[in-house]
Amino acid sequence: MLRDEKAIVVFSGGQDSTTCLFWALETFKEVEVVTFNYNQRHKEEIECAKRIAEELEVKHHLLDMQLLNQLAPNALTRDDIEIKEGEDGELPSTFVPGRNLIFLSFAAVLASQVKAKHIITGVCETDFSGYPDCRDAFVKSLNVTINLSMDQQFVIHTPLMWLDKAETWKLADDLGALEFVREKTLTCYEGVIGDGCGECPACKLRRNGLEKYLEGAAAHDR
Repeated sequence: MLRDEKAIVVFSGGQDSTTCLFWALETFKEVEVVTFNYNQRHKEEIECAKRIAEELEVKHHLLDMQLLNQLAPNALTRDDIEIKEGEDGELPSTFVPGRNLIFLSFAAVLASQVKAKHIITGVCETDFSGYPDCRDAFVKSLNVTINLSMDQQFVIHTPLMWLDKAETWKLADDLGALEFVREKTLTCYEGVIGDGCGECPACKLRRNGLEKYLEGAAAHDR
């Protein structure tokens, strides 16, 4: 059934959204991607997304969301704010308030214009940094709200919601995309493609997941 339908992937060019893109290409007849320019710390993120979309031959939409930068000063939108993990129950300095709420809402508007029923996002409640807008309850609630607001029947898919980072790497491998994701995506908060800087929280999470997956795969092969 889904093989006859169209989808939009919320796409940053990172590990998670690229894995979701490969998943979408296997699942749907037609796929387009949308990237949001919110004047993020590293413009390389946008360029990386463009390159991947071009290589995989999917239509790429780039939407100007720089108002978000004005409203939400944080470590991903300001060079002078330190990247650090949350302490004592606080959110990390990389949390952008309202980002997924806004991104998914605008993705739905775009989906309506291009006649796509399905919206895919790489949010995850298993290996995440405590971001409230990555939770399953939020996505399900927003899905209902978007449908009511636009009188549509969109379906928001979250293929990674219950996967840890090792399982996300396994999914990429199952899709034949492990090396592509490892070498060509940008997860690093310092803007380094591939394995990244190795020191920021995003790189540590990515590397630990990869090592766990590769160790498990090697043990399975023995």
